[in-house]
Amino acid sequence: MKLTLKDYQADAVRQVLGRLGKARGLLDLDLTSSVALTAPTGAGKTVMAAAVIEALFFGNDDDDVEADPGATVLWFTSDPSLNEQTRHRLRQASERLTSDRLRVIEPTFQDERLRPGSVYFLNSQKLGKNSRLVKGGSAAEDGEMLVAPDLLPRTFWEVLANTIADEHTTLYVFLDEAHVGMNTSKRDLGEKSTIVRQLVNGEAGAPPVPIVLGISATVDRFKAAMESATGRTTLPDVAVDPVRVQESGLLKEKILLSFPVEAGTFDTVLLRHAVTRTKESGELWAAYHDAQGGSGDPVLPLLVVQVPNTPSDEMLLDAVQTIRAQWPELGPDGIAHVFGEHTTLSIGGHEIPYVPPEDVAERTHIRALLAKDAISTGWDCPRAEVLVSFRPARDLTHITQLLGRMVRTPLARSIPGDDRLNSVECMLPLFDQAAAYEVAARIMGAPDAGGGPTVQVASASYGVNAAIPEAVWEAYDRLPTQTVPRIGSRPVSRFTALGAALARDGIVADGHRRALGELVAFLASQEVRYADRVGAEIDDLLAMSGETIVIGQGLGGQVVTGNEAFELRSDERTIESDYRIARRALSPQLANAYADRLEATYQDDYFEAHLRTSALARIPEVIAALDEEADRLFQRWDNEHRLAIKALADDRRVCYADLRALAGEPQPIELQRPVVRMEATETTAGKPVPTRDRHLLADEAGRFPIGSLNGWEQAVLESELTRCVAWYRNPSRASFDSLAIAYLDKAGAWRRMCPDFVFFERVRDVVRPSIVDPHGVQFDDALPKLRGLAAYAATYEGLFHRIEAVAVVAAGTRLLDLTKPAVREAIGRATDAEALYLSAVAEDYA
Repeated sequence: MKLTLKDYQADAVRQVLGRLGKARGLLDLDLTSSVALTAPTGAGKTVMAAAVIEALFFGNDDDDVEADPGATVLWFTSDPSLNEQTRHRLRQASERLTSDRLRVIEPTFQDERLRPGSVYFLNSQKLGKNSRLVKGGSAAEDGEMLVAPDLLPRTFWEVLANTIADEHTTLYVFLDEAHVGMNTSKRDLGEKSTIVRQLVNGEAGAPPVPIVLGISATVDRFKAAMESATGRTTLPDVAVDPVRVQESGLLKEKILLSFPVEAGTFDTVLLRHAVTRTKESGELWAAYHDAQGGSGDPVLPLLVVQVPNTPSDEMLLDAVQTIRAQWPELGPDGIAHVFGEHTTLSIGGHEIPYVPPEDVAERTHIRALLAKDAISTGWDCPRAEVLVSFRPARDLTHITQLLGRMVRTPLARSIPGDDRLNSVECMLPLFDQAAAYEVAARIMGAPDAGGGPTVQVASASYGVNAAIPEAVWEAYDRLPTQTVPRIGSRPVSRFTALGAALARDGIVADGHRRALGELVAFLASQEVRYADRVGAEIDDLLAMSGETIVIGQGLGGQVVTGNEAFELRSDERTIESDYRIARRALSPQLANAYADRLEATYQDDYFEAHLRTSALARIPEVIAALDEEADRLFQRWDNEHRLAIKALADDRRVCYADLRALAGEPQPIELQRPVVRMEATETTAGKPVPTRDRHLLADEAGRFPIGSLNGWEQAVLESELTRCVAWYRNPSRASFDSLAIAYLDKAGAWRRMCPDFVFFERVRDVVRPSIVDPHGVQFDDALPKLRGLAAYAATYEGLFHRIEAVAVVAAGTRLLDLTKPAVREAIGRATDAEALYLSAVAEDYA
């Protein structure tokens, strides 16, 4: 893979591969099967699919997955443009999935069967009743095929049957069900739905496809397509957690919704404002690009203008003229459209070219896009940052599809500390406001579950508060935030990846080779330490013991038996099989590096080198010691080069943060200073929100809005303001400027909690931070979060003045002082969060 998978992506890929392995086992019992991969909008389903396909074709040593030599993938959707976009992304995601492996099934397709090691793309229109792929030829009396000029020697159903019948082929159908029925009329939906069922269940002599992987935004969509599948085993779903998607940085953190507060027609006014916001966004991205050293291309944000399906010429002309007037520096080809007409539009002397939706992202000269339904039908353009829609919408599904196109981050990561670049603005004058708000709030998970974007109707930017003393910022800089461990990480791969990253950034010359050298030297020491056991393993690998049972006839016609033992020497092919196992145990790179060292030692004896490497890898103590050494070396190199890493651009620092997260335990990382925060200035009822002073970010008057705080949180804030010199409303999402604490949820999965407040107090002339977290005891995660906060306090309490969890219970407002060992011990024993606040270990909060 060219791309490093996010933690939730790696987990999902691992689970999908496990399900597909079980599905292959069911084929031995002549059972067909299906599994669903459910991923919310923006989760990176194509990247996950690329990793799955790459593992099917080539194996995956990190997850101990062997290649399926017969693997053939048929990718099926209802839209050819989506297929083309998927092909493009697969090539972007994987260096092994080259163009020759990604084949589109055209109407002229004539292969006898689908070939292993290839991904075939097919859309439902090509299987319509009048399609050449369905017509095929007709048989003559002599058994030969009569092929008319417009017919093929065989139908696609015959190709499919030949593929399934081939004992050397395993057919996997990837059903991109999230898009089935899109870009179609109600009249066509029935036929397309039928085609999906025909593909799954079999048609025209083709048997049911053996393995189906459905990829969708909701499990229900895939299950609906499988309703008519008879005799098919349904394997457990693989569901991607929406909260983890948001934490990954792939989705924008805030959605700004704009609605007129009075009746009237404001098309031109809103469009001018949308152009201004797009230009401002471009300037911000340019400044960020320059601040990061100017490497790569700057983000060029896109304005999307959605019009009705039958816009009048007057509407289109007004839109184009307004954009041109407000944006005079826009290039002549800066406006394009994705209308279904697929032709250049001539509007009042303006030529507006058509662009395929899948190409919009890369044609960065296009800065304004006119769209109808195409904006909400599966296309992807992460640089789309401002939307103005002049069509009404009440349907939740339609609104979800529309906003889903707008929430992806253009750099596939959040921008540290800058809410402006982590936001998307949608102007929706004709939308149902309640429906739009509901969709935006739940598109990545409900906020009360710890996820989802912040939805704001009216907002403003708040920058660094000039009145905050530098001593406060110095205390802020010392705050440790934590990573969430990635399950299934390999210490060896983690350390060598660190070496490669340090080499790429010019910090350690030839870092990857030096990292491998450190591990090779360690393995050499282990071979000396365990010399006797290595020798015994070599003898065991070289010798194959067996027994021959001799059956004969003795005196009187009795049958007699006897046993004869024998031993054979293993050949090169056998040792190579053992060496492949060693590669999985040590990591392919390390196994090869160590074998190269041995090959030089034993005078280019390839067999001896692979034999001794295989023997060493069979000793459990060696593998355990190797993992410990790799972790130790990672920590040493990371600490030695901490300052150099900190000086890198944001995109490179993200790489190191991801590597640290590969540890089996939460790791401390530096908390970055916030730069700009977008906060609501009005309630949904249009009333101004209250403000307070001394926040780290503020407006020119030194004030910060507190409209996002509930009544209880505001009460805690008022109490703390009587004793603090500064305060920080910690972002509720895990980001670079959010103090995040790792904890294990009830299912044993790592999560991050973000305490509500950090207060800064002057204690004996020293500014010290305090964590105060109001958290309801009624939530299922209350006790797991308390345990995480207690573990954090046990490790870092020396850096804080106070670490307190506050809750309102029957006895009043109570706190747990987590700097006290007795309180942490009580939390460890507790079975109920509310009981803790009612017990003797809690105190009254004042």
